[in-house]
Amino acid sequence: MGEPKRVLLVEDSPTMRAFAVAALEAEGFAVTTAGSGFEALKILPRSRFDVIITDINMPDITGLELIRFVRESAVHSKVPLVIISTDGAERDRERGLKLGADAYLVKPFAPEALVEVVRRALSPAA
Repeated sequence: MGEPKRVLLVEDSPTMRAFAVAALEAEGFAVTTAGSGFEALKILPRSRFDVIITDINMPDITGLELIRFVRESAVHSKVPLVIISTDGAERDRERGLKLGADAYLVKPFAPEALVEVVRRALSPAA
């Protein structure tokens, strides 16, 4: 079975963060959380992750800026990125995918939907 897959979850809402952590940990993922884009930027240089999940609308550094940073990073440039956002706006979705996100999930979502999107992002065929 090997090591659990490591997930970085970047989400400013404590409620949504707790919900997503519970869903992912129940499926055996090892989850590290960041309450903001800025916090994520402090965590990223110290760790490796198998997948990064980020909200778009955050108070300091937006998810889109975080995606840009990750894609330009030597260590994390190939890590699958999943956007979660309440804003199903087509423009944000397109911008996120254009910047290099692998998937987009609109809140609210079922725990199974989150797990499925993460599994799909991790599959080699993705």
